[in-house]
Amino acid sequence: MLKQINGGVCAATGFKANGIHCGIRKNKSKKDLSLIVSSVPAAAAAVYTKNLVKGAPLTVTKEHLGNKTAQAIICNSGNANTCNAGGVGVAREMARLAADTLGINNEDVIVASTGVIGQPLDPTPIAAAMPELAAGLGDKSDDAAEGIMTTDTAKKQIAFSFNIGGKECHIGGIAKGSGMIHPNMATMLVFLTTDCAISGEMLQKALSADTEDSFNMISIDGDTSTNDMVTILANGLAGNPEITADGADFDAFKEALSAVTTYLCRSIAADGEGATKLLECKVTGAADKAAAKTIAKSVVCSSLTKAAMFGADANWGRVLCAIGYSGAQTDVTKVGVSFISSAGSVEVCRDGAGVDFSEGQAKEILSQKEIVISVSLGDGNADATAWGCDLTYDYVKINGDYRT
Repeated sequence: MLKQINGGVCAATGFKANGIHCGIRKNKSKKDLSLIVSSVPAAAAAVYTKNLVKGAPLTVTKEHLGNKTAQAIICNSGNANTCNAGGVGVAREMARLAADTLGINNEDVIVASTGVIGQPLDPTPIAAAMPELAAGLGDKSDDAAEGIMTTDTAKKQIAFSFNIGGKECHIGGIAKGSGMIHPNMATMLVFLTTDCAISGEMLQKALSADTEDSFNMISIDGDTSTNDMVTILANGLAGNPEITADGADFDAFKEALSAVTTYLCRSIAADGEGATKLLECKVTGAADKAAAKTIAKSVVCSSLTKAAMFGADANWGRVLCAIGYSGAQTDVTKVGVSFISSAGSVEVCRDGAGVDFSEGQAKEILSQKEIVISVSLGDGNADATAWGCDLTYDYVKINGDYRT
């Protein structure tokens, strides 16, 4: 049975974390260095940004995960360590610093960075802070979540317990992401931990499949970042029979993984830069899964639709417009659109044409913090969900002077 619990990345047996301010960020009140450690080597898997420009930490992490094993994750915020000479060397130095302090192999360290692109990252403050960072390891998922934040306004973490083979297992995660978020690995850092015993191959299979329905279905602003990745460590300390093939146990693990990633997806979308509303586009009745995904993503990516949601304007024509240019084949004469929130539901389009509705009721529905854009296609039985946020004045303000 799946149950939400506390603990974030420390909910799983054998994991500790910490986050501190080391000096990369000018604001001393903001943590900028995080560490997550398993007490034993763990199976590891990852997915990475599809941007051709990739941060140096991704290069090093890919090298280290060649054997599908890791034991620690180190991440800094405030500097992306991307597009600068010597970046790979700095990322390797971060791994070495963490490994030496923890007494593990360099290759067992996952490295991540997030922040401003194109500025050299000085590892000196990281080196100076490593003893304090490691000495403070404990049940501190909250601090680790804060240490990876950039323009985020809220920490993002969650954990669940579940049963496999008669053993209680735990899975948790933390994430950062607020801007530069668009499908194709979104633009974020996500660190997941579990004490479930599962092979590296099956862990990668589960994560890769899950990402297609979770993090690749988020859009904040249409920009795909350079440093983003989702990583998961599975140390097996729950004591369940190791998952090495498809079956009921693997399905149970995938369900738990999906619970964590879906929660984090919604948290990231709701915390989009300048956002005031979480948007969820649910597409039903598509001819196939690919069409459903394409249309859902097109709607949440539409700047005009996002702006309309900010203004609580039931301008459903913008939704149809986004469907029309999505590239998915659909019969637009069958399309239906409704807006749904805690204030109720209003149908605004049926069979590709507008219907009479109360503008007052629609405005009340669209004035809530979470809005569902329901799209029915009538082409088949496939469905998909994508997440986004409204487009506000503050998005431009935040990104107009990001480096300051």
